[in-house]
Amino acid sequence: MKTLSASDAQFLAAFEACEMSAAEFGHRQHLRVAYVYLAVHPYAEALEKTETGLRNLLAHLGAPASKYHHTLTESWLRAVEHFMQQSGPTTDFEQFLEAAHPLLDQDIMGTHYSTDLLWSDAARATFVEPDLEPIPPRNG
Repeated sequence: MKTLSASDAQFLAAFEACEMSAAEFGHRQHLRVAYVYLAVHPYAEALEKTETGLRNLLAHLGAPASKYHHTLTESWLRAVEHFMQQSGPTTDFEQFLEAAHPLLDQDIMGTHYSTDLLWSDAARATFVEPDLEPIPPRNG
């Protein structure tokens, strides 16, 4: 576990306080949430904090709870963790992304999941394993 950069700590504080609009919170910000939580927490705690934070932000923005997608949340968290392990130590999210730029392709989960499975009610509610190509296994 490491200390967050000032920029990453500021981002995390804004996320947890729901100080972001829907327009300010896209794919890159989802990745950053995963990165900052994984940087300072074990995987299970990072997943719990990510889920709670995303649900709180959705509620704050007035979005229906059904917009939350657990399989995507957990899959992206696993992907970020995988790249964090591959890239070695980094000082902040921006440096991490230099080594993990494939994560910016938000359609990459389509190589792991069929459309029907990924957008199913079951995948929204709980984690489902990929049906096309396995996600790299967790190392811990």
